[in-house]
Amino acid sequence: MPLTPDGLLNFLDAHGIAATTHSHPPVHTVAESQALRGEIPGLHTKNLFLRDSKKNYFLVAIEEGTPVDLKGLRSKIGAKGGLSFGSAEALYEKLGVLPGAVTLLAAANDPQREVTVAIDEVLLAAPYVNCHPLTNEKTTTLAPSELLRFLAVTGHEPLRISLVEEAVAV
Repeated sequence: MPLTPDGLLNFLDAHGIAATTHSHPPVHTVAESQALRGEIPGLHTKNLFLRDSKKNYFLVAIEEGTPVDLKGLRSKIGAKGGLSFGSAEALYEKLGVLPGAVTLLAAANDPQREVTVAIDEVLLAAPYVNCHPLTNEKTTTLAPSELLRFLAVTGHEPLRISLVEEAVAV
């Protein structure tokens, strides 16, 4: 049974992971998030749940305004063959969340580590990173060091990728 949003916040607290959570109306897209979330400090994530041709799954977190080229991303995350978006069913099965609530914090729902987590270095260089806590009705703010501690506690060693070259080329 996947964690609930409250269960996730309790998990963070139980592991001493410092985080602040803000409530807001439900958001489903980056544009909605920008319009409704208010003034929450730090960078906000755009999260991609992807799968490759060999049915390997990836959770890729980038800064919300960063364009992404799936062909260029493939080699950065070690995907085999083409990348496509994972289905809603696979998203729930692997990470326990629904579309619109994809988040790095869903790694807590992947105890078997079936999903490879990748984070753009831009996020890790920010003072704060903002993620949904398994629901699109809240945003949780963490320092990058706390986010990395969370991933370590869940057994996920994230791939650190850089999409700066692609953003500059666009």
